[in-house]
Amino acid sequence: MTQTGWQRLSPRMLLVHPVHEVLRELPLLIGGIVLGSTTGNQSWTAAVLAWTIGVGVARWFTTSYRIDADPESGQVQLRTGLLQRKVLSLPRNRIRSVQSDARLLHRMLGLAILRVSTGQEARGEHGSAAFELNAVRVDEVPRLREILLAASTQPADAAVPAPEGGVLARWQPSWLRYSPLSVSGLLTIGGAAGVVYQSGFIGPLQHWRPVESALTAAQRLSVAGAIGVVVAVVLVASIVLAVLRSLLTWGNLVLSRQGDVLHLRHGLLRLRERTYDMSRLRGGTLRQPLLVRVFGGARLDAVMTGVHGAGEASVLLPPCPAATAEAVLTGLVGDPDVVTGPLRGHGRRAATRRWTRALGLPLLLGVALAAVVAVRGTSVVPLWVWPTLIAVTAWCALLAADRVSALGHRVDGRWLVMRAGSVERRRDCIATAGIISWTVRQSPFQRRAGVATLVAATAAGIKRYPLIDVPEDRAWAIAAQASPWVADSIWAIAAKP
Repeated sequence: MTQTGWQRLSPRMLLVHPVHEVLRELPLLIGGIVLGSTTGNQSWTAAVLAWTIGVGVARWFTTSYRIDADPESGQVQLRTGLLQRKVLSLPRNRIRSVQSDARLLHRMLGLAILRVSTGQEARGEHGSAAFELNAVRVDEVPRLREILLAASTQPADAAVPAPEGGVLARWQPSWLRYSPLSVSGLLTIGGAAGVVYQSGFIGPLQHWRPVESALTAAQRLSVAGAIGVVVAVVLVASIVLAVLRSLLTWGNLVLSRQGDVLHLRHGLLRLRERTYDMSRLRGGTLRQPLLVRVFGGARLDAVMTGVHGAGEASVLLPPCPAATAEAVLTGLVGDPDVVTGPLRGHGRRAATRRWTRALGLPLLLGVALAAVVAVRGTSVVPLWVWPTLIAVTAWCALLAADRVSALGHRVDGRWLVMRAGSVERRRDCIATAGIISWTVRQSPFQRRAGVATLVAATAAGIKRYPLIDVPEDRAWAIAAQASPWVADSIWAIAAKP
């Protein structure tokens, strides 16, 4: 039954917020400890700690929420603030998805964070902020999710059919083989190194016995040997961290669908759940970075209104076997040809642009080096430069050939499919019913080549989906085939005197 009065969050949050408040105010707490040690008066430390915990406890008394009974015209409101009161509100019929997040401490206490996502930011008396209920009891989450999605799951102009419900995909341990192919491990190492350097711990670490032993061993090696050891250690550490991060983030993933509701659950220590209104689905994107694609993998993102299309919120499947991602997307859109069917190429001019852009710089470098050798002699250019130039040219040629083979599109009255890229290949499958505008864009080089970029704008995903280097005389024909109202507009403009 829908709630109408102001409700408080679970009293168990009194054990959660003080801990999070201490972590949030850790610099202030460290300052209190330093001040207490300097003055010999530890009451400063106690005062800062008491204030931090008190603020965390006060959050429970100052936080409440209310859900109006009417799913069409009602609102969801969140009232927060200790010294400055704030009321956030959003219409129930604008709710697009509901997410739950349970960190380790939340899971130990049987709590979760419930986040509500809409197509617009929540309106507040003092500005906009994210709408989240931190923390609610786990057994309350399904009921609150059903209430919050009651309006958005009403029959609407769904872009895709509603197949039978059930589990669409489950996480498999074999998916971890794609984790080392990303740069997440290197980014983690870089971030940790930056924190250590900025915090001033680099000095004490140099006197740590394991570090001293490692430095002593490195001095016995040659420069090349030391660099090789460092590269090997960083590479192994990045692989381990990437696999561990993927395991903790995506382990136990279950993607399921029940009618017009899509449910995603994943995470080991930190459990996350997302519920999407499928009537807002406008397609999907298969992302295939080069190394992931070489090993037969792909990532699946949702193209959905109210869900950002570039971040983790849009991910339905992490890097997994491409067949799995394609099967899930086929089940969502209901047409296998959209996901795996052949695409129409963009012609010779588009292919020429890829070869020219890929081989232009290596060929210019080759001509410049040949001119230097002709004038100054072969001794000026080191011998290793020529094999390197040949290898770079061969790599650019392979890249150009791959980009030419990838470029293509498919269009009909229901779907627009576009594929492009090599290092970061993506196949966007967009429902034409969700396209709200078209733009034809040409750079000076495109005008000389007789090609153009056709941009489809939609309220879903990343908002703008470019179809690059189509023949300029076919750009508006493609738009008219996908959206009949474009043809009507063109004829109306042409008919004007």
